Formats: sequence, C-alpha cells, structure tokens
Amino acid sequence: MTTGAGAGRVVRKQVVVASDGSGDYTSIQEAVDAIPVHCPERVVIRVRPGVYREKLHIEHRTVSLIGEDAVNTQIYYDDYAMKAFPNGELYHTFHSYTAFIGADDFVAENMSFVNGAGYGEQIGQAVAAYVDGDRVSFIGCRFIGRQDTLFTGPLPEVPMDRSTFGGPREGLPRRASRQYYESCYIEGDVDFIFGSATAVFSNCDIFSRCRPYNGEASRDDIQGWITAPSTPEHIPYGYVFLDSRLKSDAPARSVYLGRPWRIYAKAAFINCWMGEHIKPEGWHNWGKSESEATAVFAEFGSSGPGAHDGERIAWSRRLDAAQAEMYTIGRVLSGDDGWNPLRSR
Repeated sequence: MTTGAGAGRVVRKQVVVASDGSGDYTSIQEAVDAIPVHCPERVVIRVRPGVYREKLHIEHRTVSLIGEDAVNTQIYYDDYAMKAFPNGELYHTFHSYTAFIGADDFVAENMSFVNGAGYGEQIGQAVAAYVDGDRVSFIGCRFIGRQDTLFTGPLPEVPMDRSTFGGPREGLPRRASRQYYESCYIEGDVDFIFGSATAVFSNCDIFSRCRPYNGEASRDDIQGWITAPSTPEHIPYGYVFLDSRLKSDAPARSVYLGRPWRIYAKAAFINCWMGEHIKPEGWHNWGKSESEATAVFAEFGSSGPGAHDGERIAWSRRLDAAQAEMYTIGRVLSGDDGWNPLRSR
C-alpha cells in the first residue's frame, strides 16, 4: 500500500504512463481503461513528460492524473465544432473536447489540456477540457485553446439555438458540480470559460487571446468575454476568481469580464489584477435585458489598469469587505457535504 501524491489519501494502485515505453502504459487512455469498473480505491496515474495525442475520456471516480511538469506534459487533440462525423453530422461544441472528465473526485496536477484546432472564426468552438464531475480539482494545470477552452458542466437545461447539445452528456440527468482550479493557466477567446458549475479559480492566470481577422490580428472593439456562466437559479455561487491575474495580447479596453449564457449567471472577481484589455463597463448582457435583474456579476478589490473603478455598468455589483468575505473557498464549494479541496489534498 502506498500514498499517492496529489490525492491526499491512502491508495492501493499507482501506474506510470510514458510515451517512450518506459512506464506501465504508453497512453493515458490505456491506463484509464485498465482501471476496474468498481475499483474502491483512488488510482494515481503518473504521467511522464511528453505530448500525448489522444482524445481522453474519464468516467472512473477517484482518479488522480499527476504530471511532472505542466508545460512539457500535454494532452493534445484538435477536434472542432465544424468537423463532421462520417454521417455528415457536425461535432458541434460538446464533441470537440480534448479531455472529457465525467467523474467525481478527480484530481489533476501539473498537466496541460490543449485543443490545437485553431481559430474559432475558421473552425468554430474547440474545447480543451469538458469537466462534468463533482469535487474536481486541478492544481498547476494549463488549459490552452481558442474559442470555448474550458467547459465546466453540467449543461444548461435547454440549448439556445438547436434541439440538442450533443456530446457525452446528452440526455443524461444534470447534477450540480463543484470544481476547484488552483495556480492554473487558462488561455482562449470568445467566453472561453463557460458552463453551469460552481467553480473557484484561485491564484490563476487568465489569458485572453487576440482574435485574428483574415489571418491578421483583429483590432475590433470587442475581442471577447472571459466568462459565460449558466448558473442555475437556485445555486448561490457560480464562478469565483480569487487573487488571480487577467492578462492578454488583445487591444486595450476590448475584453469583457463576462456575459450571461443563462439569465441567472453568477461570477465574481475578488482581489484580482486586471490588464488594460478589460473594458471599463466590465460586463455585457448578451442582448438579454432581463438578465440585468437576475445575473450576479460582482467585484471586490480589483487592481491594475483594467480595474476602472467607478466605470462599471450600473447593474453589476461592487462588493463591500463584509460581502467579499463570503467568497471563501470553503464557503463557495462546501455544498451539502462540506467539501473543501484544501482539506482533501
């Protein structure tokens, strides 16, 4: 019996994945598929540096995926929304993922999740990670893509523009999920962090990419939106960014903090540094005027050239110190079982 780093608990099985053949498996998916269906203990999969070109699908509970170095340990794929299956049906957003995490109590450390399909203007959405599990943690990970980099499930109840969402969760019951991202790097454009989860991003770097136009950098007034929450009405928190940094190569005043994918969207930035790319008004209603009374878009302690104190749109919220104290990791993610990712490691 051994103790698994990153899992914070006793485990019975550890395996090594190495692309050069020096481990137990040469692909991550092989290691995942070898886990017994009802394995009662946590399985730690240690991944040695390399680029693992695979479309990863994980639905086993209590799996830890531990890399040695996030920059040099990559899961890479390049599916995209406008790609077609053999029958002519398009992938759309939710088949385009590089990694699908559909299980509870998953942990990833020091890994990169990359969708290298390209620009959304050419190929549509291209998800790097589709995360739809409860009590999920990512530590020191990188999420790299363009349009729609990180989807935090579950799906909303009903699609906005067609009859089905498609993807691995189509038709399944929707469950509330809680997700924790610590010291991660997330890069993309066009509301590249989106979904219905309650998620905390602590000490993360969020990089908004400048969108190209005809192969050249676009200078549009609107380059993107960092978030598009679809928080259910009854969920008290949506996205919470703590002590994070918002960076970009987009023009000044061209990126919004967020817009509501659904009208009860919730997002808060607490003690975050914001680059000059952030628009003074901060938030956008996505043409849903009713969301101005239902969405909760909030800030406290913003700093940097994008803070624009006093210039935010009127229906967003400036929290006071007492209100900001409610946005702790433990409080936001506790749920009914008292989960705190800082204690479970």
